[in-house]
Amino acid sequence: MRQKVQVAVAGDVAEAEEIQAILRAAGIEAELGTGLDEGLTVMVAEEDMTSARETLEALTEPDDLIAEP
Repeated sequence: MRQKVQVAVAGDVAEAEEIQAILRAAGIEAELGTGLDEGLTVMVAEEDMTSARETLEALTEPDDLIAEP
């Protein structure tokens, strides 16, 4: 089984689904999970983490979406 890691945190379901759609459009499988303080996490396979971060940074304001480990 592939290890999943958190690549982003979203404030609500709509934002999480948007991030998930961006990643899937780039060919990266992403799953949603629950985070702290009612946020949602976006998880990807550990080997996809770098590509996922680069994809999100290219299409968004990184400070808005990217959660630092």
